[in-house]
Amino acid sequence: MTYWLLNAVFLVPALAVGLLAVAKVPGPRRKAALAAAGCAAVVVLVLTAVFDNIMIAAGLFSYAPDLISGLSVGLAPLEDFAYPVAAVLLLPALWLLLGERGRKRNRERRRQP
Repeated sequence: MTYWLLNAVFLVPALAVGLLAVAKVPGPRRKAALAAAGCAAVVVLVLTAVFDNIMIAAGLFSYAPDLISGLSVGLAPLEDFAYPVAAVLLLPALWLLLGERGRKRNRERRRQP
């Protein structure tokens, strides 16, 4: 099993939940959420590139050459960036989808005498 196949197990559900959240969020709020997720993605990917390269250079871990694509950012194979991408897709999406329940519950509590 290649690393991309293993990554697909995490990326496909994260993408599905992310698309569901984007579809359920109204227009102006959608733009703000996408902008925030985009900024978070840049930060997380830069940090991943820096620290994964440091850890690989220090010999803390390595990858089997026959299981990676061969494309890399410095010493870090491209496959190494799948988990941060999944996190950037999934966590804001869950925040948007599950946070709506909490907001509705709070509005209902305020209406009750």
